[in-house]
Amino acid sequence: MESLALVFSNGWASGVNAYLVVLVLGVADRVGRVSDIPDVLGTWPVLAAAGFMFAMEFVADKIPYVDSTWDAVSTVIRPTVGAVIGVLLAGDATTLEQAVLGVVGGGTALLSHLVKAGSRLAINSSPEPVTNVTASVAEDLTVLAVVWFALEHPRAAALIAAVLLVLGLTALYLLARLVRRGWRRWTGRSPAEPAA
Repeated sequence: MESLALVFSNGWASGVNAYLVVLVLGVADRVGRVSDIPDVLGTWPVLAAAGFMFAMEFVADKIPYVDSTWDAVSTVIRPTVGAVIGVLLAGDATTLEQAVLGVVGGGTALLSHLVKAGSRLAINSSPEPVTNVTASVAEDLTVLAVVWFALEHPRAAALIAAVLLVLGLTALYLLARLVRRGWRRWTGRSPAEPAA
């Protein structure tokens, strides 16, 4: 159960910023904080790659429209990282357990990635970059807090990740309904009709 909770919270976080998750887990393994983290995440090549990619995402995530392009490319990467972390955290579990944890990690990462990408598209409708920077910093701090908290309290962190996921999916659904309603009103207007 502890592994499932840890995989769920790390899967959610991977969907938002996969490189930061790998970096935090790798550093935690390096400093010997948690024995459940696979040693491969703490190796210097993995830490260097995760650090480099996190630095790239840190910059790209704050630039309007570049962030959405980055999210489109990350649609494959983030769920894959979530699934791989799930399998790695399964450790010496049976093949079925590894498969289940891989699906949980990847599926949760995919859902949280869709929330992030959708919210970023909405934020990009605002012409100023302040909202992008604010959203990006808030996401990074939340991912850092959830992953770090999950190392000590996996069940509580999984609950927090579940609440954040449900809130994000609900907000995305409501936003999509609002956009669809606005689109119908806009396209339903006849060409001769003056704008209101």
